[in-house]
Amino acid sequence: SKFSGQDLSYHDAITNEKYNPYIIEVSAGFNRIFLATMFEHYKTEEIGTADKPDLRTVLSLPVNLAPFKLAILPLMKKDGLGDKAQEIYKTLRKAGLSCDYDESGSIGKRYRRQDENGTLICVCVDYQSLEDGTVTLRHRDTMQQSRTSIEDLIKLG
Repeated sequence: SKFSGQDLSYHDAITNEKYNPYIIEVSAGFNRIFLATMFEHYKTEEIGTADKPDLRTVLSLPVNLAPFKLAILPLMKKDGLGDKAQEIYKTLRKAGLSCDYDESGSIGKRYRRQDENGTLICVCVDYQSLEDGTVTLRHRDTMQQSRTSIEDLIKLG
């Protein structure tokens, strides 16, 4: 309407509303499939409380479309946690798993970043990992956490 100088608004006789309709019309092919997938799976969720509202952006792609199945996240870079996380990451990559490695920022920000990337499971390497060989798993869709052995990570892929 703005550029054509014509009134392109639609009048809905049932609701008596007047609005400008919009349509995203892309060519057939990858663009259409990509946009449909993004519209279906990219969302914002309210995860806070009434006292402390919070939003989480998630790309909840199905398992077979997720770019990364696992993300290896050391709790901190120091005290050998970063080295252990790098070791786990390299082992999983050699086993053919699609995984990511991230050590920048706080663990909470890294979880959020991986949620936005569509990563299915975040693997947190913490101090207990150095003691007993287990890691914390955080699942993208439920945000539930559990522990598993480092050897069992290959089975997740």
